[in-house]
Amino acid sequence: MHSDTPASGGARGPLAGVRIIEIAALGPAPFAGMMLADHGADVIRIDRLTLGPLTIDPQHDILNRSRRSLALDLKSSAAVDLVRRLCASADGLIEGYRPGVMERLGLGPEILLAANPRLVYGRMTGWGQDGPYATTAGHDINYIALSGALHAVGRAGEQPTPPLNLVGDFGGGGMMLAFGMLAALLAASRTGQGQVVDCAMVDGSAVLMAMIYSLRANGLWADKRGVNLLDSGAPFYDTYETADGHFVSVGAIEPQFFAELLQRAGIPDDVARLQQNDPASWPRLRAALKDRIKARTRAEWCEILEGTDSCFAPVLSLSEAPHHPHNRHRQNFLTVDGMIQPAPAPRYSGTPTAVPQSMTSGSDVSEAVLLELGVSTAEIANLRASGVLR
Repeated sequence: MHSDTPASGGARGPLAGVRIIEIAALGPAPFAGMMLADHGADVIRIDRLTLGPLTIDPQHDILNRSRRSLALDLKSSAAVDLVRRLCASADGLIEGYRPGVMERLGLGPEILLAANPRLVYGRMTGWGQDGPYATTAGHDINYIALSGALHAVGRAGEQPTPPLNLVGDFGGGGMMLAFGMLAALLAASRTGQGQVVDCAMVDGSAVLMAMIYSLRANGLWADKRGVNLLDSGAPFYDTYETADGHFVSVGAIEPQFFAELLQRAGIPDDVARLQQNDPASWPRLRAALKDRIKARTRAEWCEILEGTDSCFAPVLSLSEAPHHPHNRHRQNFLTVDGMIQPAPAPRYSGTPTAVPQSMTSGSDVSEAVLLELGVSTAEIANLRASGVLR
């Protein structure tokens, strides 16, 4: 552990003193790095010397917040040696390359764990380190397609709807990797032995479907879209358009909450007496809710239903969500260097996290990291002069 080495956001949070080396990648790997940095880890990101044509400037990418960055040419043996030296005293490493790439760079787990047996080596891929698909290209939509998750998302009679890249990249990928890193770090703290964490988005998105598989095993879920309790099939778990073209959400699953929703919405008694969980009743219940909700504006429905047990919330846009009173009270969004972004979560009573900062890079940052590593100022100057270090 490295309790004397603060992260760029300050050594606060339950992971203060943990050092992670992150090999720059896209999407889920930096999300895992963000999670670890948000909670106090000192995450040092190894960036490329030049950006790709579609790459966000790393310093202005929210996923990269609260890191220090070194830009190295990993095709250089001197740069690879620097990364090895960083890993020799680190607690963990995360990378998001296809299987075999880190080995070809000379930074595979066998080499790094031999030098630092306590190292936790986190690998983020779509298909995993082995299997028939392991070496093929893909993206979130492909991984959740193979796991079965995508099949379940969408309305009846329509094609599957990609749920952004939340299920594969971030829920089944980055957050799963962060969890795996913490589990392996706990094991290393007890045993002194590190290990490889093989995190695949196809695996993680399958895990996220555990409840749905449970419902299906108990005869409570049909294996098709838009006809079930949570997939827009049930009229009491859906979104509805309001008079002003906005939308609201209702999720009144429990009978007492459903009864309150119907009463407050002014649903006629003959419809309200229909059996809530009888799919034969759903078309009439849906039509009644649709007509009633379309008769008022979103603001009017907020006045009627917010603060009640109707299981209601307005559907807010990305620009609206940070300004809702509940989100403001919870401080769920922050503005950092002019960018509105989600705040770290969850919250801690004893080890509160620091306010995130944009990723820091440049000569001073590079020099500070390398001096901590024991690299001399003369060697740093030579690395810059040879183009190994930006």
